Amino acid sequence: ALLATGCSELNENAVFVTRVIDGDTIEIASGHRVRYIGIDTPERGEPYYWEALNANRALVEGKKVRLEKDTEDKDKYGRLLRYVWVDDTMVNTELVRLGYAYSRFYPPNLKYQTHLLQLEEEAREQKLGLWS
Repeated sequence: ALLATGCSELNENAVFVTRVIDGDTIEIASGHRVRYIGIDTPERGEPYYWEALNANRALVEGKKVRLEKDTEDKDKYGRLLRYVWVDDTMVNTELVRLGYAYSRFYPPNLKYQTHLLQLEEEAREQKLGLWS
């Protein structure tokens, strides 16, 4: 029944992360799944899957986070598309910066594209994580 509630009822400034699904998807207390915008992490069975999952867990699991929308609200699977913040840290950028995620863009959601691409380039140059 939780999934039936409209997103308008969500206070996106304080949502509780109940489960980390993988490196770029979480579940929040309302039952909604949230897909991080602007990044892509390895799928199960691919190199760095577990590292990305564990990095995401370390950043958000069991914490209150703030969700930030871009242009689109949801993807075709019904997941909320968001930038996810823990205090002053955007998780999307942090995962790219540390080499756990690739920057990936699906227009029209391009708000932080330049920043994410720059962080990916730096992680690649430093041979971090996926780039090692």
